[in-house]
Parts: sequence; C-alpha cells; structure tokens
Amino acid sequence: MAHEMQKPAAPAPLRNVDLGTDAIQLARVDLAATLRMAARYGLEEGICNHFSAVVPGHPDLFLVNRLGDAFAEARASSLLICDFDGHVLQGDGEPEATAFYIHARLHKRHPRVGAAFHTHMPNATALTMIEGEPLVWAGQTALKFYGRTVVDEAYNGLALDNAEGDRIAEAMGEADIVFMRNHGVMVCAPNIAEAWDDLYYLERAAEVQLKAMSSGRPLIPVAKELAERTARLMREGDPESARMHLESIKRQLDLTSPGFRD
Repeated sequence: MAHEMQKPAAPAPLRNVDLGTDAIQLARVDLAATLRMAARYGLEEGICNHFSAVVPGHPDLFLVNRLGDAFAEARASSLLICDFDGHVLQGDGEPEATAFYIHARLHKRHPRVGAAFHTHMPNATALTMIEGEPLVWAGQTALKFYGRTVVDEAYNGLALDNAEGDRIAEAMGEADIVFMRNHGVMVCAPNIAEAWDDLYYLERAAEVQLKAMSSGRPLIPVAKELAERTARLMREGDPESARMHLESIKRQLDLTSPGFRD
C-alpha cells in the first residue's frame, strides 16, 4: 500500500546550514523512540503510517520516517530531513508519497504544529467509520481531547498531491486532533512529546469507548460544564506529563530496543 512520491524536477537548493546539531540529534532520537513504541502498542499499519517533526532551528524543514521501514525498525539515523518542496536534504531514502503531501502541507500551513503523527491505529480509526461524532465524552481519558478535535468528513482516497494535502490542512483548522473519515487520525502538537502523549491516550480513549459501546447499553456522557473544566485542568499539566511520558518510553526502549538511538 506504500506509494513512492514523484521526485521534484529541480535539484535541492544548497543550504549552508548545520543539520547535525545536538537539538536535531535529540529530535531524531525522540521521534525514533515514539515510532518504536507505537509499534510495540500496535498503533502502526505495516509500513504505511508516518510521524513528522519540524527540524529544530529550521521551521521550513521536517523529519519523517522513510518509505519501506516499519515503525519497529526506526533509528535516529534512518529518519529523513525534507523541505516542503519534496527534496531530501539529509538521509538515505525517500518519504512515502502520502507522508510527504500530508505532512509538508500541514507543517507549512500550520507553523504551530511542531509534530504531526498520522496512524491507522485500530480503535481510533474504527471511530472514523461510524456515524456521528467519534468521541462521546463519556470517559475521563477522552476528556483530554474535549474541544480539540475535528472530523474531516471528505474522504478523497489517497493524498497524492499538494491539493489534497492543503485540503486536509484546511479541514484541520485550529484543532489538534483530526479524525479523517474512513481513513485514520492525525495528531498534531507543539512538540514530539505532546504528540506522543496525545496519540497514546487517544487510542486508549477510543478503545474504552468501543468496549462500552459493545455492551449495547447507552453511554453516559459527562456534563458539558464538567467536561470543560476537567479538560482545562488536564491541559494545564499536559506539557510536563508528556515530557515525562516520553522520557519513560526511552528508558523502556534502552532496556529492550536500544538501537533506536543509533
């Protein structure tokens, strides 16, 4: 299902910049860690899903996993640095086509998005396939996302050009979480840690909601005022909690899958 992208006609512009800084290396390690842990939790789909992050110090460049690699194979050194025109400026390989067209346009149109994680993770994706709003705000974990989601109702098949990437970015608006109807989800955040934290808890929220729905009994949504207050309190602690969450997965991977740092 993976698709190669058409290579840009013009050569990559020469850039007299340092793409080997400590901050960039840390971003590589962090992104590789989230890819490997996503694989451990079954959040990926073959070689078809993709995570990206803006390159520290270079808002017109982004890191992304390369075509052909499963999430479990991710290494800091295997990630690509691309510009918004499709040039690979650092790394061996190329991005998957939909990865480029979705992520490049999203980062370009929404500078607030420091990291964008796209998956077909099973429970959240299942909620894109049923009528109505995906989350019904009946579980505490779901309240983390209250007021932060949008549904892109227009499923147009594969995103294989800039126009579709722009359409998805436009549909996102000011939301952080995009439920892509009949497709999957896009989780956007200011940084890799918060994107990982949201991705993990979004799938947990979807999983428990689907289990409750499978009982056949009506769900009990949280009252609007309480949902808003709880969501606000959760968001206040999210940046630090997300940072600790990311550090915890790196410690786990250092014990079981240390190659992610290579």
